[in-house]
Amino acid sequence: MTAVPTTPTHTVLRAEGFSCPSCVATIEKRLLRIDGVSAATVRFASGRIEVDHDPQRVPVDDLVAEVADAGYRAVPAAF
Repeated sequence: MTAVPTTPTHTVLRAEGFSCPSCVATIEKRLLRIDGVSAATVRFASGRIEVDHDPQRVPVDDLVAEVADAGYRAVPAAF
């Protein structure tokens, strides 16, 4: 039986602790290394992290944990 591919989910996280633009690159690189993440954009000015991912392979909790491992706090945005 062949697995049916899922449509990527667009998740927005709110992050805290950014102190410099290089933080953006660090978080983006770490998220993009995760198998199942197809895009990651960090917006320094607003503290938003936008991630396109396969929710079957990468749940939101895993995204939050990866940001935490990079040294920053992130939570799913309410909207």
